[in-house]
This record gives sequence, C-alpha cells and structure tokens, in this order.
Amino acid sequence: ILPRSTLYCHYLLHCQEQKLEPVNAASFGKLIRSVFMGLRTRRLGTRGNSKYHYYGLRIKASSSLLRLMEDQQHLAMRQQPFSHKQRLKPVHKLEGITNGTAASGSSSSQQQQGSGGLSDISTQVQQYQQFLDASRALPEFPELDLQGKALPEGIELEHIKSFQLLYREHCEAILDVMVNLQFTLVETLWKTFWRFSESQAGDAGTMAVESEKRLPKSCLVLLCKYDPVLRWSHDCDNTLYQGLVEILIPDVLRPIPSALTQAIRNFAKSLESWLTNAMMNIPEEMVRIKVTSASAFAQTLRRYTSLNHLAQAARAVLQNTAQINQMLSDLNRVDFANVQEQASWVCRCEDRVVQRLEQDFKLTLQQQNSLEQWAAWLDGVVSQVLKPYQSSTAFPKAAKLFLLKWSFYSSMVIRDLTLRSAASFGSFHLIRLLYDEYMYYLIEHRVAQAKGETPIAVMGEFASLGRSLNSMDPDKGTEASTAIITGNNHTFCSNTHQTNCALEEEEEEEEESDDECQELVLPADSVPLDDESLEPPTKLARTDQRVLFAAGPAEN
Repeated sequence: ILPRSTLYCHYLLHCQEQKLEPVNAASFGKLIRSVFMGLRTRRLGTRGNSKYHYYGLRIKASSSLLRLMEDQQHLAMRQQPFSHKQRLKPVHKLEGITNGTAASGSSSSQQQQGSGGLSDISTQVQQYQQFLDASRALPEFPELDLQGKALPEGIELEHIKSFQLLYREHCEAILDVMVNLQFTLVETLWKTFWRFSESQAGDAGTMAVESEKRLPKSCLVLLCKYDPVLRWSHDCDNTLYQGLVEILIPDVLRPIPSALTQAIRNFAKSLESWLTNAMMNIPEEMVRIKVTSASAFAQTLRRYTSLNHLAQAARAVLQNTAQINQMLSDLNRVDFANVQEQASWVCRCEDRVVQRLEQDFKLTLQQQNSLEQWAAWLDGVVSQVLKPYQSSTAFPKAAKLFLLKWSFYSSMVIRDLTLRSAASFGSFHLIRLLYDEYMYYLIEHRVAQAKGETPIAVMGEFASLGRSLNSMDPDKGTEASTAIITGNNHTFCSNTHQTNCALEEEEEEEEESDDECQELVLPADSVPLDDESLEPPTKLARTDQRVLFAAGPAEN
C-alpha cells in the first residue's frame, strides 16, 4: 500500500533533478494505471483526514526513495503534539483468523490481561505495512523421512499425512496473522492446533472439532512421541520462524517505528509462556522441540530489534561532521602498535591484516560514509578474512574465532580511548557496540549458510545445548546471569554473550574431524606450551607472519 500523494511527490522530485517538465497529478495517475494494469485504490485514514492509497504497490526496499519517505514521516511525527503520538489502542475483540479460526470477545480480553498488557497494533496495520516484507510466502516444508522406523501402534500413514497437512495449514495461519500484526492471536492458534481445551468458544472451537475429525487427539499424542515426526516438526518450525523474522524485520539497519519495535519485543517476551501453556497436555518430547525453536525465534527478534535501535542511534553520530572530526582526531592518538603487540599475544593475528583494517577504518571514517556504507565495509571485512575457509568444514569454527578476535581488538581500542579521556569516547562506544552486534549478525548468517541451515536453526542448536547444560548444572546458569548483572557496562555484557556462544560449542568442536583441526593449527615453527609461554612478551617481532586464525598455544 502506497499513498498516491507520496508517489506523485517522488515523481516531482525526479523531474526536478532531471530538469523535466512534470505533468499534473491527474495525468500522472492515468500514467500509473496504464503501467500497472488492474491497480486498485483505497481511501484510508480517519474521517476528515483520509487519503487515497494505491493497493498492491510499494517501493522497493533497495530504492533511495524509501529513505526520503521515512525522513518525511519522522519529521511529521516530530511535529505532532504528544497527545497524538499515543493513539494505539488495544483490540478488545479478536478479528477473524485465516481458515476460520477466531475467538470470542471475552477470551480476547482475558488474552490481553494474560499477556502482560501486550499492545495490539493490528488496527494500525496500514500504517506499519510499509516496514514489513509481506510479499514473502511460506516456503515448502521438507519431506518427512520415516528413517525406516516402525509406526507407533495405532498409527497409520494416513494419520501422518493428516498431521502434515494440518501442520502446514497451522503454520500458514500463523504467518497470516503475523503479517497483519495480530500478535495476540498466535496463542489462540497454538491452543487450537494442540487441542488445549475442548470447550473453546466460537470459530476456534469449530476448528478444533474439525481438526479432531481429521486427526483424533489420541493419534496426535502418539505422533508427538514419534522421532521422525519430531524431527520434521523441528525443521518446519525453523523454516516458519526464519520467514517470520524476514517479514517483521526485513532490514536490521532500516528505521522502524518505535511502536512496531516495542510490539515485536513484547511479542517475543510472551512466546515461550504462550507455547508451553497451549501444549499443557502434549508429550514432553514435542514440547521440548517446539520450545527450543520458539526460544531461538524470540531471541532473534530481541537481538535484531536491539541492533536496529543501535543503528538508528549511530546513524545520528555518523551524520554529524563535528563528531566525526573529533573521532578522527582521537583515533589518530591511539597507539595501535601497542594495541597490536598486546592483542596479538592472545589473538595471533597478522600485523598486515590489523594495519589494513586500521587504515581502512580511518579512511572510511574520514569519508563520512553513511551507515549503509559502513555495513558494506564490515561485510567486506568478513568476506575477505573468511575467504580461505570458504567451502571448508573449518568455516564455522574460523568464523566464530574471528568474531571473538574482532571483539577483543575493539575492546583494546576502547580501553586506550578511555585511558586517554578521549572527547569522543561516547561516540566510539556507541559505534563499537553497533559494529560488534552487526558482526555477530553477519557471522551468524555466514555460519548458517555454510551449514546449509537457517540462522534460526543455528541459534536453536545453541539454545538447546545451553538448556541441557543448565539442567545438568544449575549453578552455571546462575553464575552466568550474575556475571552479566554485575558487569560494569554493556560492553562487558556483549563480550560475555559472544564468548558464551562460542564456549557452548566446545563439546561439539571436540568431536570435529582431524582434517578440520589441521586447518587451524600453528605453523611448524611453533613451540610447545610451557610455563614461560604463559607470560606476555615484552616486544613482538614486526615481521611475524603467523596465520590469522591460528588456534593453539602462543609463541614466546
């Protein structure tokens, strides 16, 4: 959906830039209809303040015109009185859901109360539609592989086919309500599918009865213990949730209205409790599989919205010439040679790589590049550094090692700026947080691509391992939480989060093949680890050409 006036405004700007004579609005409208055959219009907005919109037309996410429209909207929001900004009202009656699933008004009220006041912004869906990528459809699900295992007693192939069909319809319904920002209806859909209660009212009860005819709950319970079905459900959830993330946050750097961001974060907080409540009478095996994927989905939404918030704060810094000049002045006083000497004892990175990154960073800062240009630079750094490990089984481990080393080096630079009482320390701290988080985002996607999985699936593995470790040793979870709570600043929390993600893979990495380990060993001239090698060197040779991702004992 796109306002007609906005499209005409873009056209006028284009004519002004190209020094063309524009046609009037009516003629332009006829031209648009001749290009986009069958295009419809809708009149949207409150009475007395409504505008015509093109329905079925939107600006490409890559278009420069999109940024102009966002700036205009932000300017309009700043000019509005405060009383007009808080106009989001909770919905007291659930709208109809795809496939006829719905609930009564009383259940909606209870749902609002039970979700901790989760705001429903579905009434403003037209306002926020442009920030979503609603064009995405649910991808095809993988085939269910029975792995040669015998069917449970009382289960036939028809029951499995019915489960697959119902599950697909269920996931499509979730996607539809999410596109319409009806977050509170997800719990209703879960309760309906898992037959939470036989006394459900309205259309939700009708759907539950219809599902019972197609697949009795007794068969549903048996299938929830069948390993092939568990694996298939897990894969389907990862596919669904990855699609939902790309719909709700198609670009982590693009500005998102605060109301939409807050609604997404509140939804993420409610996910696990909704799901466990809806699956109260379902076998633990299926509950554990479902909660693991939902937890990774919720974590991803929280991280991406936080990254987006950092990006918008950093955008203002990167557009301020005075701040950029001060940052350059402070950065030129940092003793990078000393930083390299200390950091290389831990990270063992090549001098030429670190020097090139330092020079590129200063040059990019001097050019006063936009946030998007910085993002492209960071992506190029990842591609260049990890190029030797492309198509290698060592890629995931190399990528995570690079992430740790990047974070360590940035900590060393921030420490130097702090000790020098740099005037631009606040700006550097904000930029550092953003770049660390964006690096995490890039590495997460690169590792997922290397494994042939979705980022949600990769993060779900970490969540599953973390849950199992915490269940075996409750003190570990308490200690980790305490360390984050007692940290001095967000930088420490960020480093702890990234380090923990790597440490959680320790058990998996120990089982890697010998060939993979050989990709990351020290050169032949390395020395065995002894007591003396635990001490940092007073001075490192500048001609040190050790590999960037050498993993092993440090040389003296």
